[in-house]
Amino acid sequence: MIEPACSARSLSLTVMGRPMPTPCDVIGNGPEALLLPALSSISARAEMRPLAKDLGLDFRCHVPDWPGFGDRTRARIALTPATLHAFLDALLAAERGPYALGVAAGHAAGYLVAAASRHPGLFGRLVLVAPTWRGPLPTMMGPDRRGLIAGIRRAVELPILGEALYRLNISPPVIGRMMRAHVYADPAHVTPGIIADKHAVTRHPGGRFGTAAFVTGGLDPCGTRKDFLDLFADDGLPPILVLRPERAPRRSGAEMDALVATGHVARASIPGALSPHEEYPGEVAAAIRAG
Repeated sequence: MIEPACSARSLSLTVMGRPMPTPCDVIGNGPEALLLPALSSISARAEMRPLAKDLGLDFRCHVPDWPGFGDRTRARIALTPATLHAFLDALLAAERGPYALGVAAGHAAGYLVAAASRHPGLFGRLVLVAPTWRGPLPTMMGPDRRGLIAGIRRAVELPILGEALYRLNISPPVIGRMMRAHVYADPAHVTPGIIADKHAVTRHPGGRFGTAAFVTGGLDPCGTRKDFLDLFADDGLPPILVLRPERAPRRSGAEMDALVATGHVARASIPGALSPHEEYPGEVAAAIRAG
């Protein structure tokens, strides 16, 4: 198979009054598509490249890094949902589209749907890959532990203690266990090379701030399941397809099933856990084409 053309650009965005240089890969040719990587400790636009190369045979895929994430030094900014919404508005003003396709993985799902609602007619259709809306610690600990969770975020953001806590929790063994537990479905796919690549992402200066925000729920696009589901009730949204991984963790899978049950979205099953776009990009691309 001939690989589609690929180039890297640096977008000069302004987000909430601050300059925000943003790397963005452009892969393939054809109608425009926007591919948004997930938000996580190990998130970077590189995770979308295999999928973008497959879809690049049919689309011109734009793949940016989120503020506070990626394989780069992270600028110290206020990492809040408002910042990420403003980032998408700035991105869409610079890369005007229209987009035949918008794809979002994990926590990016709510942000993409909200952007499509703010910009009616900009997207022809949306595909949400293993969509989530609640961070890991709120999911595990529940709403009654908000104070403790907020304290954990503040601790990780401290200058010296925070860096030590961060490095302890993003060591290669910890990354490997996390990926085998719920990121990839097949533990055999979690190779030493992949762990090393993910660890390298976490080592960039400023990485702990995005991790602390995401893990503690500070970047959750919605506060409750109802708020999340209400995003999809906008009659002006384009058609939406949810790609539901067969081996998604129980709690995350239940949220995906609740979304499908609203009737506002279509569903297709794919292999994988929480990062099927990385682990099974060919199957995800096939499901997008079929949808």
